[in-house]
Parts: sequence; C-alpha cells; structure tokens
Amino acid sequence: MSSDVAIRVEGLFKSFPIYEKPHHRLMQMLAPGPRERWYREFQALRDVDFTVRRGETVGIVGRNGSGKSTLLQVICGTLAPTKGTVDVHGRVAALLELGAGFNPEFTGRENVYMNGSVLGLSRAEIDARFDDIAAFADIGEFIEQPVKSYSSGMYIRLAFAVAINVTPDILVIDEALSVGDEAFQRKCFARINAIRDAGATVLFVSHSAGSVIQLCDRAVLMDRGELLAHGTPKFVVSRYHKLLYAPAEKAMAIREGIRSDTAAGISGSSAGDDATDAVVTQDGAVAVDAAYLDEGMVPQSTVRYQSRGATIEHPRIETLQGRRVNVLKPGGEYIYTYRVSFQDAAVAVRFGMMIKTVTGIELGGAATAPQGASELVAIPGQAFVARFRFRAMLAPGVYFLNAGVTAHDVEGEIYLDRLIDVEMLRVMPDEQRVATGIVDFHVLPDIAVEMMT
Repeated sequence: MSSDVAIRVEGLFKSFPIYEKPHHRLMQMLAPGPRERWYREFQALRDVDFTVRRGETVGIVGRNGSGKSTLLQVICGTLAPTKGTVDVHGRVAALLELGAGFNPEFTGRENVYMNGSVLGLSRAEIDARFDDIAAFADIGEFIEQPVKSYSSGMYIRLAFAVAINVTPDILVIDEALSVGDEAFQRKCFARINAIRDAGATVLFVSHSAGSVIQLCDRAVLMDRGELLAHGTPKFVVSRYHKLLYAPAEKAMAIREGIRSDTAAGISGSSAGDDATDAVVTQDGAVAVDAAYLDEGMVPQSTVRYQSRGATIEHPRIETLQGRRVNVLKPGGEYIYTYRVSFQDAAVAVRFGMMIKTVTGIELGGAATAPQGASELVAIPGQAFVARFRFRAMLAPGVYFLNAGVTAHDVEGEIYLDRLIDVEMLRVMPDEQRVATGIVDFHVLPDIAVEMMT
C-alpha cells in the first residue's frame, strides 16, 4: 500500500443470513452440509472499491438501508467482510454506536479505562488523558458512579468524550453528531474540526448535504449496497438528491444514469446538469444564472387547508425569464408564482407566501397588502396570478414554501385556501460565501488598522 493511502477497500462484499422463521436458525446449525440452507442472503455491500488518502475528508451519502453504516463497521473491524479486502493504516477512532461497549455495572472511570483500551490506548495514555476526558464529558461526580445510574445524555457525553480524545489517525463518524445539548454539540464539532485540521483522515456518514459540501474533499454515494458514484461533493450530492426525490417509476432510470456517469469517469459538475439564463445587470454586465429544475425534488409533507371559495393552482419558482427552477444559485433573483381561481365572491383579498427551513422555522415571506388594507375584490369565475420576486439570500440547503390566499368575512380575516410545504427549493453551495447563519443579511465587513501608541 502506498504510504499516502489511509484506507483502501477492494472488491468488498458483505452478506447477512435472513431467516424466515426463528426455528430455521436452529435447523441451519444442525444442517449436515453447506448445501442445505435454511436462510436467504441479504447483500448489504456489493463489490465496493474506493481509496481514501491520508488527510482527506470523505463524506458518504445515501438513502436509509444503502449500506453506509455497514461499510463503516467493516472498515472499523467490527464486522468481517464476506469477501474482499480492507486495508486501514493508522489508529482509528470510531463514533458509531456510542457507548455500545460500556459495562453498566462499572463506574464511569472504569468504563473510560476499559473503552480506551478497546480503542487502542495504553493505561499510561489513558492516565494522561483522563482529566481531559472527564472535563469534556462534564458529568461531575457521576464519573465515580455506575453508568447504569446515568441519564441517557450523561451516558452519551462520556462515550463521546472517550472516543474523541483518542487523537486518531483516522476518525470515522456515523451520524453521531446530534448528541447532548446545543452547547455540547458545538464542543463536539469544534473538536472534530481540530482533529481534521491536525491532518487526520475523516470518513463520515451524513444526511446533511450542506455539511458534506462544506467539510469534505470528496464524497461517495451508496445505494442498495453499491458504490454508485464518487467525485466532488457537489457532484455526488446533486446525484444523491436526484435519487432521493425521484418518483418511484423513474428511480431505476436515474440510478442507471448515475452509474453510467461514474463508469464514464464523470466526477465533477458537468455542463449538461445546469440550464442557464443570461441576465443583464444594471451596470450592463452579463451574469449567468445556473439554476435548474430537479424534477424529482417534490415535497412529501404538503398539507392543504379546506377550500372556502378559492383554489390555489400551479405553484412554482421561475427565473426572471420565466424558466421553471427549484435548484437556485445563491444570491440570484427568482419569482415564486401561483394562480388562484375563485368560485365565490371575496373582499379584501390578499395573497401570501412563506419560506421555511426543513425543521419548519419560518424565515420570511410577504403578502400582497398589509392586513386590513387590501381593496382587492374577487368575483365568481375570476382568477388572479400572484407573483413574488425574491432573492435567494440563504445558506446552501433545502427549504420549503407555503402559499395562501385570505379574505374578510364576518369572522374577520380567513384563509380561502392555503398550502403548506407545497414547493421546495435547494440553494446551491457557494465556495465564496462569507455570510454566516441561514440568512445572508448582506453584511459588509470593514477592517481598519490602528497603530498602538
């Protein structure tokens, strides 16, 4: 193995026996020969090949059940491969099932020593690091109590503190970054970043596309046990999203298209991925908007209010030139539009929209008039088209949109129709982004040099 390779996986297969009935397991144990099988095989990994070089940060993405966690467990040595080879050079710290090796009857201190030795530390090394581990876990005097008396939060804190203080050559993480409260999570991320910056190899599974694009040098896409694509994080994440949001009838065709791209050696952004619009700015320059439509990106959480005489139709996002899109360029201007047909008369009509995060936080929106100030009247059979021009001043990620129409009656302002999570958009990553947080407030930093007297 080359000295600059940390992990090499070649021809890796991993299968598990699946028994239809509990007693079939016993029958298999008593079977006279290998030909008699009381089980069927489930292929969790199929002919996986990839290499991770020293100091690289590689993200693994894929749908649930795609083989991501199984791959990490084989790399870490907690599962044996059915076929193929895995070569790992360097000390590995794995954040997989935190605390899985703890003995509930042992105290926190005893479990630190036991778990530390499992992770490859000598007793002298654990002695030298114990104070740092205890401080990181921050569970106070409970360190001397049996862990069976711990809360789930304390248990996870201690397990994470042990794993993160091994000073590994290779750090393997399987979605283990949502432990503890917000302050503890920040401390965990800071420590992981410090390990990465010190030159360690990082291999991690994440469902957060933003984290993969921001933190990784490369990424791989797993699906049905196969390594379907590899390349730049943007390339892999875009394929992952196409597969994730694909309609059932199109999933196989999209999957084969991704496989073909990989077989052809395509691993970065390709000109065929993004349709573009030329936009003339105020100063006469020509800017290119690389926004495009991902047809597979369809919300699965849409909720519609009971209609009260109006119906919202055809909600969509368009470029300023009228091309439909849902993957947007950061900072680009777009139009969110929908049509409303009225079956009943309505007065003081207002149209509105809202952009929200995946967790439902309302980031911002607008209405066509202040509450109580609309003079718009609708009559039966009439239709209106609402258009909301907005700028995508958001961090890379996925967002959802609402649409609503209100009017006044004897009850006050009521919804005539409302759609929650009716449209979704994704903001592309931006390597030049200096804004922090979700919303870019277009802050203009300024630095002045001041001489000391």
